[in-house]
Amino acid sequence: MDSPFTYDHYVTGKNFIGRKVECNSLANLLEKGENVVIYSPSRTGKASLIQQTLFNMRVSGKPFMVAQVDLFNVRNTEDFLLTFAKGVIRPHFSTPDEYASVVEKYLQGTHFVFDMMKFSTRDEVVSLDSAPDKDDISAMLRLPQALASDKNLPFHIVISDFQNIMMTDDYDRIVASLKDVFSENASSQGARVDFILSGSKVNAMKYIFEQRKDFFRQVTPLPIYSFDEKEIVDYVIKGFTVSGKVIERDLVSGACRLFKFNMWYINQFFSICDSMSKGFINATILMDALNAVIAIHQPRFQAITDDLTDFQMSLLRAVLDGVVKFSSVEVIEKYGLNSSANVRRVKDALMKKEVISFNEKEEPYFLDPLYQYWITNIFWEIKEPIR
Repeated sequence: MDSPFTYDHYVTGKNFIGRKVECNSLANLLEKGENVVIYSPSRTGKASLIQQTLFNMRVSGKPFMVAQVDLFNVRNTEDFLLTFAKGVIRPHFSTPDEYASVVEKYLQGTHFVFDMMKFSTRDEVVSLDSAPDKDDISAMLRLPQALASDKNLPFHIVISDFQNIMMTDDYDRIVASLKDVFSENASSQGARVDFILSGSKVNAMKYIFEQRKDFFRQVTPLPIYSFDEKEIVDYVIKGFTVSGKVIERDLVSGACRLFKFNMWYINQFFSICDSMSKGFINATILMDALNAVIAIHQPRFQAITDDLTDFQMSLLRAVLDGVVKFSSVEVIEKYGLNSSANVRRVKDALMKKEVISFNEKEEPYFLDPLYQYWITNIFWEIKEPIR
């Protein structure tokens, strides 16, 4: 029997819980043709939120087109353009002749071509015959509006791991072209085209949208709120009930707090509990499951930690001790941080490595709740109680 706790892909329908406010907000923004930006740490439910919203919109009976563009492996401009092309074209065209016709009709005068050999060997629905220039970037980003106008349907473009555009050699050109496209789409009298820009590197996304203020007033931030504890507890208990198993509410609540309501970790953890039990799930099973989850992720956590300098480790220890103001003389001396200028450098480095971030009150927090537990209880052996 399959586990009721899904964590290996996004979920919709009966497995989707919470996020009703966010789903309604996102649907309303898309109905108005607004561009939206969503960012939170990896595996915190962004994809499920987006897909559930689109599912709800389909159920309402209003037709639209969708493109899924995943930039997780994009490192240069050519990668970006070909990935974007595949995401936009593939769901709406299906044969080599159709791919060739898209290039001929919409991408004339560019370096884009349809190459049958590259399609056969690399699955490229569009290829480049030379290095892309700014006109190629603009033409590709305008493609969704052309398709939406021809089909007379709204077009929602979902770009995940959007922060990876900063790795391309034409980052500023891509941003400038996107700004132009956003302005053109907003004033278009035809079918609406909007973009959902989703990012899993919180500090990188903050840099783009909050520090640089790229796309200022062109995108609407969609905040993701914490899950309601009761809702998660009810979901977990129901999942076990379906498979004929029993667990106490207090044990579920404790696990939810340990993982800070991260549904990916919670589903993975309780999936392991499910596989370890036949009836009643007690505290011993939960500890065994926690050890299993930690064993799965320990190599990743060790790699993160091995990449940290002594100063960075010292600042993390200060964060765990509840320090908020790191530049005071007492804190610098206690944790061996050397100077206030060094503190700034260390904070910036930890943010670039996506280990910690800061809230609107400039209070630090760990981006990965299980890494926080691991470095506290396993690495430093502080053995703090679960709050």
